[in-house]
Amino acid sequence: MLDVVFSHSYYYKFDPKQWENRTPYPPLGTLYAASYLRKNNFSVGLYDANLLDDPKSIRPYLEIKKPKIFVLYDDGFNYLTKMCLTTMREAAFEMIRIAKNLNCKIIVCSSDSTDHYKKYLDNGADFVIQGEGEISLKELAKALIKNQDTTTIKGLVFKKNGEIVKNPKHSVLRDLDELPMPAWDLIDIEAYREIWIDGGNEFTLNIATTRGCPYKCNWCAKPIYGNRYNSHSPKYITEHIKHLSKTYAVNRFWMCDDIFGLKPNWVQNFKNELKKEKLTISYYIQSRVDLLLKEDTIDALAESGLEEVWVGAESGSQPILDAMDKETTVEQIYEATQLLKGKDVRVAFFIQFGYIKETQKDIEKTIQMIKELIPDNIGVSISYPLPGTKFYEKVKDDLKLKANWTNSDDLAMLFKGNYSTQFYRKLQRYVHKEYRKSQGLYNLKQLNITKLKSIYKLVYYIPSAFYDKLLLKKLAK
Repeated sequence: MLDVVFSHSYYYKFDPKQWENRTPYPPLGTLYAASYLRKNNFSVGLYDANLLDDPKSIRPYLEIKKPKIFVLYDDGFNYLTKMCLTTMREAAFEMIRIAKNLNCKIIVCSSDSTDHYKKYLDNGADFVIQGEGEISLKELAKALIKNQDTTTIKGLVFKKNGEIVKNPKHSVLRDLDELPMPAWDLIDIEAYREIWIDGGNEFTLNIATTRGCPYKCNWCAKPIYGNRYNSHSPKYITEHIKHLSKTYAVNRFWMCDDIFGLKPNWVQNFKNELKKEKLTISYYIQSRVDLLLKEDTIDALAESGLEEVWVGAESGSQPILDAMDKETTVEQIYEATQLLKGKDVRVAFFIQFGYIKETQKDIEKTIQMIKELIPDNIGVSISYPLPGTKFYEKVKDDLKLKANWTNSDDLAMLFKGNYSTQFYRKLQRYVHKEYRKSQGLYNLKQLNITKLKSIYKLVYYIPSAFYDKLLLKKLAK
């Protein structure tokens, strides 16, 4: 019998686009929470749903482990869980029902339950934890096991006499080095490795060096770690990498922070710590173009093993960036991209279409920027309103029939924009074709024989992109 069994509600197989990528990451946030409770003398187990295909499969595990408490603790470092996809919500409800029938106390901590706590409580959850969850979870688990009062614990939402009670949140952790390393031993690392290798990819694990983000882009929801920015020390992260390298033979990492290396001199000190431990790694990050342009940041990143950086370019139109409160400029996107390429660091763009009042001219500027800079990769999405953002408040009256996507490739316009869902879905595919066409033409001009595949594909992309452009003109009317 265990005190606590952890799980989470993200199933890669329920999100076809992500499953097809063959690059699943373990539930890092869940592993941190499990490790934290274990450090505080709770007996814990973890049922990892990532690679499974049926939430009902949790029943035998719970029947064997007989936990007093069942915790659905989603990975707050994974942007996919922040999207609150409806397929994952239904999976969560099914797991809650199963655990409830086995007389477990049910605790949920996730972006979706933060936004929709009433739905989770109505479906059987006893408590929803809002905000950073470890401290609230420790206090709550202790009180439940000792049959003590739980009503004054910070961070909880629960029902009392049929009414919803919402307690104030705990302050966020400031010294992240107090946290034990994630409980990697509770999951099957080899199952992940097999999928990566099967997809032709180098096996990669996810690490978080920070929590939170101090920037205030008005469409970006951060319901877990908030607008604060707290860091692990470079030494802690180096020790973490050393452990993963030694234990699992992994030397490539996805630094899944909202913003990597914001703290002054952090990147430079990280580089030095890696050298001290004689660790050679490769990694990729998310960052901002204005941050990358500070001092010798790009030099230090490149020296420490940076392979690729994903930047939130979002748009090639300055009015759209300003409307988003992005606090970056198109000129900075150009400058940072050119500097990264000069250091042989791959650069990839997050692009977002469909923001409020976006015009055809704004769209054309974004496409032109992609064609001129030819990043190494792009991720194209549609503006997605999440509760807790200024953007959501502006469009919430439109969210009557549908407020969340079914999966990450849904691309439905959930509010009344200038163009239809059909237009933006076609636009996403058109932009990818124009991007691939630009890559092929560039490689042809350079007579790059190592990129023959992209040159050959021009035969497909040139006519296909032209045809899509004609369709878009019709859809825009």
